[in-house]
Amino acid sequence: MPTKLHTTEDNLIVLFEDNHLIVVNKRPGDLIQGDKTKDKPLAEIVKDYIGKKYEKPGAVFLGVVHRLDRPTSGVVVFARTSKSLSRLNQQFADRATQKTYWAVVKSPPEVPQGTLTHYLARRPKQNKSFAYTKEVPESKKAILHYSTLAQSDRYTLLEIDLETGRHHQIRAQLTAIGCPIKGDLKYGFDRSNPDGSIHLHARKLMIAHPITKESLSITAPAPDQNLWSALAGLVK
Repeated sequence: MPTKLHTTEDNLIVLFEDNHLIVVNKRPGDLIQGDKTKDKPLAEIVKDYIGKKYEKPGAVFLGVVHRLDRPTSGVVVFARTSKSLSRLNQQFADRATQKTYWAVVKSPPEVPQGTLTHYLARRPKQNKSFAYTKEVPESKKAILHYSTLAQSDRYTLLEIDLETGRHHQIRAQLTAIGCPIKGDLKYGFDRSNPDGSIHLHARKLMIAHPITKESLSITAPAPDQNLWSALAGLVK
């Protein structure tokens, strides 16, 4: 039987787990895979958890299906078998998944809900994407749908459904309409968050189970932080 939301000894928040996949709630600052910082990535933390829980003597297989930017939080799926990995990879490649994000912005959008369509051009040297209203060389069309969930005196909580999955898409498109995400210095917010995070959270992911084909809808609680809690508490 699959297991659902629980927190491990290593503060790993497991949202769903069975023999074929494991879904966790990534914390802001966690790396999905290793990089030049040499910080221990989330994939290795999950491997350690599986190895310990199931008393696996050898190497643990874990396939990285998709990624989130290091400063963000939320739903991340890993495959526990090669068959699951190939099938999940195909789902993401075919855009057969549904991704919903929450973002906290300082300035509310002029229209409370709507669709944003831009052309994003990635600049690898800056690790940044730029949004244009018209097609430019090496750009890709980016579409998202947003709605306003809650507002406080200073901040607005938006819910975002992605139609395309481009590099830094939400960050670039919200900045293009004058709504940079809280803490996101790279994309125009006026100051960083003390912990280096940004207020962007992968709230929900809908996928088909790679083996049973059952529809899975997995929701990740927002980070345990005052602003997130205050705005989430206003959501009707």
